[in-house]
Amino acid sequence: MITKTYSAAIMGVDGFPVTIECNLTQGVPEFRMVGLPDNAVKESHERIYSALHSSGYKFPHGNITLNLAPADIKKTGSALDLAIMVALLSAARTITSSVNDKCFIGELSLSGEVRGTRGVLCMCIAAARLGLSEVYVAAENAAEASVVDGIAVYGVENVTQLIKALNKEITLEPAIFDKTAYAAKVRSSSRLDFADVKGQERAKRAVEIAAAGAHNILLIGPPGAGKSMIAKRIPSILPLMSFEEAVETTQIHSIAGILPKDSSLVMERPFRSPHHTMSSASLAGGGTIPIPGEISLAHGGVLFLDELPEFSKQVTETLRQPLEDREITITRAAGRFRFPAGITLVCAMNPCKCGYYGHPTRPCTCNPKDIQKYLSKISGPLLDRIDIQIEIPSLSFDDLSSTAPTESSAAIRERVNDARNYAIKRFERDSLPLRSNSEMTAPDIRKYCILSPEASDLLRMAFSSLALSARGHDRILRVSRTIADLAKSEKIEAEHIAEAIQLRSLDRKYW
Repeated sequence: MITKTYSAAIMGVDGFPVTIECNLTQGVPEFRMVGLPDNAVKESHERIYSALHSSGYKFPHGNITLNLAPADIKKTGSALDLAIMVALLSAARTITSSVNDKCFIGELSLSGEVRGTRGVLCMCIAAARLGLSEVYVAAENAAEASVVDGIAVYGVENVTQLIKALNKEITLEPAIFDKTAYAAKVRSSSRLDFADVKGQERAKRAVEIAAAGAHNILLIGPPGAGKSMIAKRIPSILPLMSFEEAVETTQIHSIAGILPKDSSLVMERPFRSPHHTMSSASLAGGGTIPIPGEISLAHGGVLFLDELPEFSKQVTETLRQPLEDREITITRAAGRFRFPAGITLVCAMNPCKCGYYGHPTRPCTCNPKDIQKYLSKISGPLLDRIDIQIEIPSLSFDDLSSTAPTESSAAIRERVNDARNYAIKRFERDSLPLRSNSEMTAPDIRKYCILSPEASDLLRMAFSSLALSARGHDRILRVSRTIADLAKSEKIEAEHIAEAIQLRSLDRKYW
């Protein structure tokens, strides 16, 4: 007897449906599995046998052939256990109801419990696209899977509960996702606040512009000036995540296996701050079957690289292509894997090894050769991709002891939201799926960055005097477009260009 049911697997950050076909015939007992299963999938036979025995059910007896379609794509992981077991039991008539319109995702333990797996959200999205009506997952993954519209999600604890539910001996309640409650939780999220930052008004202004346009930013200054403190508060002024952005980010975190149990969505923009000893594969993603790296885990949020020159140059150069293309493509024998990389890169560094080059009161102990060697760890092409470069000076005692109230993150975020909405409305008029000015391509820049005559003259002079590259020219225009959006100006004026140039000329001082 041939039976069929469905499961799903992962390719990059996308799920794809897998059809489980089971042919059970009389004859010499044998178990064959075809369709490019990896070792984890092949070992499902032993897990299923033990899980059924522990739950009081018999493993089907006979000549068994299992096909995992599409047969030309490698299947990896243990998420197919549940579907393979259901196909077997359906062929043996232990399960009597039809399972042709159902999807099963989960790993089995030897005792018959259903364990959660990585990437359930991606796989449920694939099942919904296929038009399946029901999906059965581990109870710990039910909240995550319930985010998907158009498909009923049932969380199961063990094999016995699943079989009885399919045979209509018991009734399971579907998991429900409440979008209204989600929105309320997002609004009430607590964060670090810019009200704690004393002084550094110019740096705050630069960070506000970076947040409004999702621009990359480099903070340079001596130890203790507040670089890390400022960087860690950037998420507190970014716009709240939309539902679509939250789903996109949750997919990545689910695949990486860092989504907390029983959670449905990532509610805050990611803030990733990896240590400088990390490898290129950890940053970009990798492995035999690649999983997302730190760049993709920061998608929709901030990737903070503290002490940038301490990172290996091979690692920092890995950033060049993702910053330009906003995605990472990794090719392996198993296929091509695409990971999103829509990040705001925030870097912090000292001006030299000792940290006091250019300090007004403390002498620098580095010689010119050491300073040049330290700064040369940051390549020109990488610097060219950082839109804003700002110096963070040391604070005076008066700055630190001041009791004057400082602006809160909520007030800054309000301006950032207004600027983002101003830009998004402009893009929506032409049906462009852009979310920020940093995503504008060259044609978009020509269309939306309209300069006044004075602004055009100023940019022309800066292009010659600063020896800007074509990329640098375009990035100044993107930043000036954001500054104009903060001022709610449709045209880019000379003062907007001037501020954008000031925020990009620091590399001339140090490099």
